[in-house]
Amino acid sequence: MCSVKLLGRFAIAGACMFAIVALTGDSASARPKYQQVMSKAYPELTKKHGKNDKLSCAVCHPSKSKKKRNNYGVAVGKNVGKKNQSDLELIKKAIEKAEKEKSATEGKTFGQLIEAGELPGTKDEAN
Repeated sequence: MCSVKLLGRFAIAGACMFAIVALTGDSASARPKYQQVMSKAYPELTKKHGKNDKLSCAVCHPSKSKKKRNNYGVAVGKNVGKKNQSDLELIKKAIEKAEKEKSATEGKTFGQLIEAGELPGTKDEAN
């Protein structure tokens, strides 16, 4: 009888721990459509810097926190219109607009860096 009580206590404690982790953990807000559009728009960049035919989220997000973006990520976000844009054509247009903007590299736009096979954003957080 004691082992049943003990087992019940472990089950309750485990359920409580699971609930705490589930409720307090960082939620991932993946934007696979952004990654999809970028990987197709920049096949050479994807071959050079990507993995499994996909560019990494690090193109726009320099840290593990996806809430933080680099200068290129800010430029794309500004041009995309709304927070979680799902329209592939609007995402593509936002990327094309961002290409024309000045990068952190003196005298070069994001598009010129991409054309040269370099990642457009810095490793520094811009927001």
